[in-house]
Amino acid sequence: MPLASADAPSPADLAACRALLRGGSRSFFAAARLLPAAVRDPAAAVYAFCRLADDAIDRGVARRAALARLEERLERAYAGRPFPIPADRAFAEAVARHGIPRALPAALLEGLRWDVEARRPADLEALHAYAARVAGSVGAMVALLMGVRDPQVLARACDLGVAMQLTNIARDVGEDARAGRLYLPAAWLAEAGIDPDAFLAAPRFTDALGSVVARLLAEAERLYARAEAGIARLPAGCRPGIGAARLIYAEIGREVARNGWDSVGARAVVPAWRKLALLAASAARCTAWPDAA
Repeated sequence: MPLASADAPSPADLAACRALLRGGSRSFFAAARLLPAAVRDPAAAVYAFCRLADDAIDRGVARRAALARLEERLERAYAGRPFPIPADRAFAEAVARHGIPRALPAALLEGLRWDVEARRPADLEALHAYAARVAGSVGAMVALLMGVRDPQVLARACDLGVAMQLTNIARDVGEDARAGRLYLPAAWLAEAGIDPDAFLAAPRFTDALGSVVARLLAEAERLYARAEAGIARLPAGCRPGIGAARLIYAEIGREVARNGWDSVGARAVVPAWRKLALLAASAARCTAWPDAA
């Protein structure tokens, strides 16, 4: 049910959410600047809640307790009684105002539960299932903030979220491994002759690992291409921002390729000047699309 006006996020709450977005994802922050303010602010609130949830699991010690706390925070937000945390207050208002089903952020927490349980994806299908929960759910929430209700467009928003997650995984192989995490499909590692436990014990780049990273980014590219049809059917004012996010994240994958697929010894970064060029390219391309029927 809608929150009382007194529970609406304050300018300070929204500023805190925007700061989390700026610090947590410079790529999405850059793209979000092209979104209309009516979408940009609740999108920052959704991102902030999801960012804090992810950090609570990734950086926490008592991870099961952290997950239980997150479930309580989600329950309170949907009951209209958020914890006195800026992101929670802003998130509670956003999901109430825009009719975001609880199942979507609950799916995110289910994916985080897989992290708590240290699950490793056996194959691409299992990785898709994980990415759909932790990132596809966010893509769907952002689309709902735009007023989208068409199932096909929401499905393409999920595709975009999954593609972005696969790109992040490909970029962060070394960083994740040094933290004891491995998201590359076990079946692909076996085909490449890589022992996952040996790799985690001493992460280093090899051509065999590079072939797995390249394969993952090829799958991300397939999903980016499929997401295009959904971006074209978003409200006209929202297309440049989401199109920019698609281009910038795909460019991260190309930067990994320029590094010889080595995401253990180096972390791919898209320079600011290239992001600006992609923002301009997205604005030009998306405004050329005809209005969706």
